[in-house]
Amino acid sequence: MKKTAHLLLVSLIFATSCKDKNETMDASIQPPVAKIVPHTLEKHGQVRTDNYYWLNDREDQEVIDYLNQENEYYQKMTAHTKELQENLFTEMKSRIKEDDSSVPYFYNGYFYITRFETGKDYPIYSRKKGSLDAKEEIMFDCNEMAKGHSYFNLSGINVSEDNKYAAFGLDLVSRRQYTIQIKNLQTGEISSEKIENTSGGSTWASDNKTLFYTLKDAKTLRSDKIYKHKLGESTTKDKLVYHEKDDTFYTFVYKEKSKKYFAFILLGASALFGVISLILFFDRRVIAISYNIDFAFKP
Repeated sequence: MKKTAHLLLVSLIFATSCKDKNETMDASIQPPVAKIVPHTLEKHGQVRTDNYYWLNDREDQEVIDYLNQENEYYQKMTAHTKELQENLFTEMKSRIKEDDSSVPYFYNGYFYITRFETGKDYPIYSRKKGSLDAKEEIMFDCNEMAKGHSYFNLSGINVSEDNKYAAFGLDLVSRRQYTIQIKNLQTGEISSEKIENTSGGSTWASDNKTLFYTLKDAKTLRSDKIYKHKLGESTTKDKLVYHEKDDTFYTFVYKEKSKKYFAFILLGASALFGVISLILFFDRRVIAISYNIDFAFKP
């Protein structure tokens, strides 16, 4: 019954919005028109013409100007719905528990917690040593880190085995091209080392000085190379560990549960078989099979 009532309410709001739209939209506002520049593309023996291929250059000023015209047109055409948008946003936000937190999980001597505070947009990553009653240690307050940025996303937090360093990835432009940085959790200092154009994820070696990460192809954004970086050294000295040349696969690296071995994962997309994965330990590529491995050992 409640679901039916909510559906009727949404339908009523939508109908009212449509009515207002017909009454208040300015017919004199004209949409921008993208110019036609024929561009011929050939693939698999097929030739086609793309009249708007020029729009794929995100750095071209003419493309940027056109997109700004599109945004301006949208703002003008939806100006009469601003109040409705605010009302919907306020109602949806009111149904979210703002001061929320994750279930703490224990790893290598610490309880790790992700929490949110009322009125703030970003998570706070913290940990407590040995007990949930211990003093909270703030690892990353994304609300502070996001100041001055129009977009902010922190991902791939990975703590070294000695619990001293945390590697993390930052995306400040919403392109999923993360810049990996390293924070000293004892001093709070963030190293000047920056590893750009990565997937954001990384894995520490047991020496607590070597970091494995995945680099992306600058054009396709495919994660295709695994490198290792030495703490304190220039990224120009980073060594290539693995290069996946098959462009139907993505590659990632992780340390399996015994912490004795690294595993390289390949993920491939297929229209017939969906997502598949494989581990390079076996060097097998079996379509439609997804599997993972861990080293079998006795404690």
